[in-house]
Amino acid sequence: MSNWYPPPARPKPVEGGIRARSKRGAIAQTWWSERFIDVLESIGVGGRLERGRHYARRGQVIDLDIDAGTVTARVQGSRARPYRVRIGLAAFDKTAWTKVSELLADSAWYSAKLLAGEMPDDIEDVFGSVGLSLFPDRADQLSMDCTCPDWEVPCKHLAAVFYLLAESFDGDPFGILAWRGRDRDDLLETLSALRSGHLPADRQEQSDAAIPLADCLDTFFTCPGAIPRHNPARAASDALLDQLPTIDVTVRGQSVVEVLRPLYVTLAGSR
Repeated sequence: MSNWYPPPARPKPVEGGIRARSKRGAIAQTWWSERFIDVLESIGVGGRLERGRHYARRGQVIDLDIDAGTVTARVQGSRARPYRVRIGLAAFDKTAWTKVSELLADSAWYSAKLLAGEMPDDIEDVFGSVGLSLFPDRADQLSMDCTCPDWEVPCKHLAAVFYLLAESFDGDPFGILAWRGRDRDDLLETLSALRSGHLPADRQEQSDAAIPLADCLDTFFTCPGAIPRHNPARAASDALLDQLPTIDVTVRGQSVVEVLRPLYVTLAGSR
């Protein structure tokens, strides 16, 4: 019996395909794309990226689109029709993004970094504080589909898309956020609005129609909740003197402020 096997089919060349920028060595150049590669390695996907590296560097990926919850691409293989590739990752809902946006807006550091197009080093902690994981942390959080006949997942076509996806995060860190459901423009608009205290009307969780007064007379004057009591901290009786500007007046060689200080303390004690 012959052990001869046909040589592997060569992929058909593509004009204008997406070529990987990295010609050798590591894919990732920034911490966030390195983090994505580390995650893929930890869940058993990263080790298969080598299968797609050749395709990615040859420009076999025709197009690649990142949308909320889905990355789609077309990859040209050896057949006449390109294969369709889909990588799914659950997008966060509006409530989750509201919580994250408020936390990001509360920090001038996070806001400044994001508005400058950079990903804060500890942004994962922000998502973690509300029970979310920015990057997938289990293989079953990713769904992978390709129309090729290869039985192995990920196949080289999926691996090529993963390779380019990781590299794309170098140039645009907002790609991972868009994949999770919030694109760059929406996020930055929301952060700017929250920082200025003017959230756009379409982002406010409220009804457009007002309730007629006649329908809510029974509860209109009812306090919706307990009014918090604030007991301001007592300031020292002579604290006001410390806020005065410098006064170049002395009494018998002593600053007039220090002359008055015992008087303030005495008057406070007599009340």
